[in-house]
Amino acid sequence: MSGHTRNFSDGLAEWIEGDTCYISVAFTWKLNQAYDHAVWAKALGQTVKIGGPALFLNQMKHQVFEIADEVGGDYPEAVLHHNPEATFASRGCPVGCWFCIVPAMEGKEFTLIPEFIPRPILCDNNLSGLPIDYQLYIVAQYQGMGVKLRDANSGFEPRTFTREVYEIWKDLVDEGGGPWRFAYDDMEERDEALAVMKMLEDTRGKRKQVYTLIGNEPFDACMFRIQEVIDNGCEPYAQPLMKLNALDKKPWVRFDWTERRLLDVARWVNRYLYKYSTFEEYRGPVKTRHISLEQGSLL
Repeated sequence: MSGHTRNFSDGLAEWIEGDTCYISVAFTWKLNQAYDHAVWAKALGQTVKIGGPALFLNQMKHQVFEIADEVGGDYPEAVLHHNPEATFASRGCPVGCWFCIVPAMEGKEFTLIPEFIPRPILCDNNLSGLPIDYQLYIVAQYQGMGVKLRDANSGFEPRTFTREVYEIWKDLVDEGGGPWRFAYDDMEERDEALAVMKMLEDTRGKRKQVYTLIGNEPFDACMFRIQEVIDNGCEPYAQPLMKLNALDKKPWVRFDWTERRLLDVARWVNRYLYKYSTFEEYRGPVKTRHISLEQGSLL
């Protein structure tokens, strides 16, 4: 998963070591900007090394490959340059969602990183799918070093989020004060998503944030999932479907969606406007200034 985060870069990180400029690109729509940075670094006489998920998705299909001295490779803790409070305790995910880069880039089997350094933001792709003994190990590392887990950023997988998993993570997540994050990406995982909501029913709404992909199913199905999240006392976070190799930050329009409708639904959900109006009452960004958040009504 991906989604709203705290203190992360906007998907492009750059740093200098000696006479080498390193550029890490998370999103394909940042490749043009990365190219501009690489051109400037080369003009300064620096060696340019560039990597990140975006390069994996656009192998040899972007001009940045032509100007960089080295593409790809492994740079330990590159995530720190995107967010100095972030860490990974594992890589990979066995679920294999068709809209996700992780299985292709990191593998469908987990790679465990037992030497990881606990930090407030844990970015692992599928915490609840990890072996139980390794989940216990991660929690023990945090507790042993006295580090509060403020955010398990990519969240938990509903298909593997059992009562045992909940009990393992409960104290650490609650002490950190951050949200429980999980996804409700399609109707096929409805039963599992509802089971997670039931397990978390005693947790206040702001601490239950549910990634709800939109555009991957027809409009009515996506809106049904969003409303079900709301009705179960959780906060949805709508993510418009995008092509994995998109060079422009624009949603992928499928089914009965339009680009405007995808953006409007995301705005209506992610700005919490659903608390004050139905989507039918909401008619886009111009109307948002007429909504009184204090009064909770349309003016």
